[in-house]
Amino acid sequence: MKTRILALTAATAAALGTTALAGSLEVTTVEPTPATPVEITPVAPKNEWTGAYTGLSYGSNRAENGGTDNTEAAYGLFGGYDYQWNNGLVTGAEIEYQGNDSQSVNGIDVDDVTRAKAKLGYGMGRTMVYTTAGMSKVNTSLGEASAPVYGIGAEYKVTERFGVGAEYLSEDFEDLGSTTTDLNSDTLNLRGTLRF
Repeated sequence: MKTRILALTAATAAALGTTALAGSLEVTTVEPTPATPVEITPVAPKNEWTGAYTGLSYGSNRAENGGTDNTEAAYGLFGGYDYQWNNGLVTGAEIEYQGNDSQSVNGIDVDDVTRAKAKLGYGMGRTMVYTTAGMSKVNTSLGEASAPVYGIGAEYKVTERFGVGAEYLSEDFEDLGSTTTDLNSDTLNLRGTLRF
């Protein structure tokens, strides 16, 4: 009986050992699954300031001649085109007309000013700051004169199409009409802009 139990135990142990050994010797090869390529689409920067625009301005103009100055309300109409580059820079061009009610300094009546300006700015989302420069022509009771104009400005988009801003401009007109009379002008305007 003892011999049978020992033989049965030995046979069971041998069977279990073989099964365990056989299981541990088998190597299962796993084939790698090719990865699906991920397509990356570059995000184009938003050119929020690119396009044509027009608008109205209202502010004050200070004209000075021979140590005498006069400040009057000024109103205007302007239109232009801006282009925003991928790095955020904004370049543009603008034509502007500015009039006043009855500005007179040292006996010189200042009628109106027309301007052609270039713009260099930077767009930061809904806000743009810029510098501007170009040429101006003034009409006065002594005649016309042309001068460089330069200034700074900023605009904020209230909506995608409408913005508000402010602009400061400076001009030094020399030799009005056929005279040797000069006229210095500083203008600060609030602007409402409609963009297309």
